[in-house]
Amino acid sequence: MAQDVQELISALEHTFSPLLQLRKEAEAYLKSLERQEGIALIYLQVCDSNEVSLSVRQGASIAFKNYIRHNWRIVSDQPNVITDNDREQIKSVIVQLMLRTPDLIQKQLSDAISIIGLEDFPLKWPKLLQEMVQYFQTNDFHLINGVLQTADSLFKRYRHECKSVDLWKEIKLVLETLAQPLTDLFKNTMKLTREHSQNTEVLKILFSSVLLIIRVFHSLIFQELPDQFADDNLKPWMEYLHYILEMDTKFLEPKFDNEPGLPEDIKAEICLLMVLFAQKYDDDFLPYIQNFVRSVWTLLVTVDLNVKYDNLVAVGIDFLAHIAEKAGYKEFFESPDVLQNICEKVVVPNMQFRGADEELFENNPEEYLRRDLEGSDVGTRRHAACNLVQSLCRYFEAPVTNIFSGYISHLLEEYNKDPNTNWRAKDVVLYLITALATRSKTAKYGATKTSDLVNINEIFSIQCLPHLQDSDTAKQVVLRADCIHFLTTFRSILKKEVLLNAFPYLINHLRSPSYVVHTYAAHSIEKLLTLKLDGKHVLQASELKAHFRGLVTALFQVLHLECSNLNEYVMKAILRAMTSIKEEVMSIHKEILHELVQKLVIVCENPSRPHFNHYLFECICFIIQHNCNTNASLIEPIETAILPIVQTILSKDIAEFMPYAFQILSLLIEVRPPPISQTYMSIYPVLLTPMLWEQQGNIPALVQLLQAYIMKAPNDLCSGEHINSLLGVFQKLIASKTNDNEGFYLLNALIEHGNQQLLSAYWKDILVVLFKRLQSSKTTKYVKGLIVCLSLFSGKLGGSYLLEMIDSIQLELFAMLLEKVIIPDLQKVSGFVERKICAIGLVHILTETPQILNEPYQSFWVPLLNALINLFELPEDSSVPDEDQFIDVEDTPGYQAAFSQLAFATSKDKDPFAAEVQNPKIFLATSLHKLSQQHPGKFGPLIASGLDKSSIKSLEVYFQTANVAMLQ
Repeated sequence: MAQDVQELISALEHTFSPLLQLRKEAEAYLKSLERQEGIALIYLQVCDSNEVSLSVRQGASIAFKNYIRHNWRIVSDQPNVITDNDREQIKSVIVQLMLRTPDLIQKQLSDAISIIGLEDFPLKWPKLLQEMVQYFQTNDFHLINGVLQTADSLFKRYRHECKSVDLWKEIKLVLETLAQPLTDLFKNTMKLTREHSQNTEVLKILFSSVLLIIRVFHSLIFQELPDQFADDNLKPWMEYLHYILEMDTKFLEPKFDNEPGLPEDIKAEICLLMVLFAQKYDDDFLPYIQNFVRSVWTLLVTVDLNVKYDNLVAVGIDFLAHIAEKAGYKEFFESPDVLQNICEKVVVPNMQFRGADEELFENNPEEYLRRDLEGSDVGTRRHAACNLVQSLCRYFEAPVTNIFSGYISHLLEEYNKDPNTNWRAKDVVLYLITALATRSKTAKYGATKTSDLVNINEIFSIQCLPHLQDSDTAKQVVLRADCIHFLTTFRSILKKEVLLNAFPYLINHLRSPSYVVHTYAAHSIEKLLTLKLDGKHVLQASELKAHFRGLVTALFQVLHLECSNLNEYVMKAILRAMTSIKEEVMSIHKEILHELVQKLVIVCENPSRPHFNHYLFECICFIIQHNCNTNASLIEPIETAILPIVQTILSKDIAEFMPYAFQILSLLIEVRPPPISQTYMSIYPVLLTPMLWEQQGNIPALVQLLQAYIMKAPNDLCSGEHINSLLGVFQKLIASKTNDNEGFYLLNALIEHGNQQLLSAYWKDILVVLFKRLQSSKTTKYVKGLIVCLSLFSGKLGGSYLLEMIDSIQLELFAMLLEKVIIPDLQKVSGFVERKICAIGLVHILTETPQILNEPYQSFWVPLLNALINLFELPEDSSVPDEDQFIDVEDTPGYQAAFSQLAFATSKDKDPFAAEVQNPKIFLATSLHKLSQQHPGKFGPLIASGLDKSSIKSLEVYFQTANVAMLQ
């Protein structure tokens, strides 16, 4: 053990080495230790050792936290890296260890406790809370803060989890243990702040505890206000919270004047808490609301424009906005003086474009965009002020509009006196108008409803369009950005001719040297190209095709700028331009593809921008799909351009891009007429390398690629070693609860496209694998996949063949499958194509499988028909047994960890029966009619006596639609 500890310490020291090779070797060594039993306890031993340097101890704590994050959760089908004994030992020592370590280490161990708690608390770690709470009595605030920090991390998930019985049981258990001790600790801590009011250092420690206490309180009451904090129990909390808001806390100011400190953080947390009460707990909040409104108001009018107050001001304004939009609190704002003061002292000052905002605009434009683009979740003073205006307009639209109209006129006069100097005045005007006019908005459409008192089209033409028409895009860049933002926000409100007129000006602003301006322009273009009204694009491709070449050229020129060489908004706009005006892509596809490939070569060196990279690969896939399907002669030139960089990704094992490379290869194979060239066949053996399949993110893309191989080279893949390797992959996938759906995708491709003469020798063994998994680990997801797979087999290869093959495994096994799986669980199948496959497969079993008409199968004929009619008529049965709830995420189409489905490379959900059957209901009716002619008088009585009235009625409709006689 001692040697293991020394080796670990040495490796941790080397992770700080300036020598790259030494660092890599150390990191590889630490990675290799993950499978070693007891390694987590060795990490903790290093964390606790005073004989080791603090930097190494901190490194050990970080490594321990990451190890816990990656390995603590027990996942079905995956090896349990941490033994049960190690788990119990870790939980028995970690709290005390966390509390006696320095702050830097304490923070990491606290996070690790939260990760463990997320999985094990409360059922597998019932003593955790009692162990934590006992330290509240110590008056040692280093220990108390460590416990509170852990509690904050552990319980903050209550703020975003959906309500459920299990969640409320857990919260109830926490409250029974924690509510009273937390309240007592809060009272005691506040009492101590008064006793030590002259000792700044002690107060900083105490108020650090106060902040954490308030955060834990916030989490515990977020779902519902419990009895432990209601009525009289709420009173001390509200009194102390109000007292803190009223406090003069300058003595706690941080050293750096532009950074928020404890006072700002605490008061912001209190304001967030008051927003919660205003939203959800009106009755409980009513006795205190007036005091809090007054205190927040005082706070907002006394703090200055320093950036350290930004978050506090934003949440304070947000609190007022929530109060203002409640009908029960209208009286607080009815006075004209109150409205005037709010507009003058809260709204207008916080809409100012400050020096700090200008600095952000110029020096950190990406952060500026992140805050300001619609849909951003980062609260700013401006956004909060806009929300307050909109809340006030809910009940006081006319007076508020009248007040701001005076400000707008004054600010425009100021701007017109000296536009170059007073441009900030117009900046405020545009934001004020946006706030006044917007009544409802969405990320997809921008503003969808506006005030009748504001003429958006007129304002845009007078106040914004002249700036956009000015060809000098380097001048007054903030106002240009404002005008583009205004256009984007009101794109659904502005007239079509206004949008068409503005479009070329937006293209011109792509040439602006300002990152914010040309990014806003790209963002706006992308939004305009997607804008729809009544399901149709507002700007038609025919109206924009004259701009296409100039637009695409300008967008790629932006990507040549150093500041925007990986600009995701620009790459998204390129994708949108190609998909919206696709008829024009062919004319310059060579230039577009050259630019895309050159950019891909660059990002392969350092794949650092995931959104940019995703849109880049989407663009490449679109070029392949659109051009190759339009003109087959372009396949080889496109392959020549793309394959070398794809092969580079594979040979260099660029992990982030491997799933994309596989998807591109699958698309290239799909668009190519058979046979597959030797180039692709030489890649095939590499795809079966076990290491590739160990990366979860690779699996969906690899399966998609193998499907393409099966479709285009069925003879090659269904013979010799190829089929054995392929079935080995299938067997591994189908055994996994995580990846069994991918196993079915592979198997379905073999059913639909495989060489059945070659596969006939393997079907029995394949079915045995499927049924063994059904017997050993039955989940809803697996059953759905199995039913679809067997239905596809029946539909493509015949119901009789399916029945014979299954019964060759075990006599009457098919009867058991009908009774236990297909009939009871058919309704759970989801997806239009999947349900159609099931319908057609079952029709083949019902009407083209002679064995089903004789015992032991005849008794299942009517129940199977009834299940099929229910599949047509009833909604999907989405119920999932408790034991396989964990697979919910896996059921999400197109999603896997570290995998991003390319929309223009997807091949799933194709209808395998598109050519044979258009309407499965009609197919059922005609097939039953044909069957009844072969067996006159047999099925009419059977249906009449076996089906319920609603099913018979539905069947009659199918027969009428198919124009055939009902069974007699």
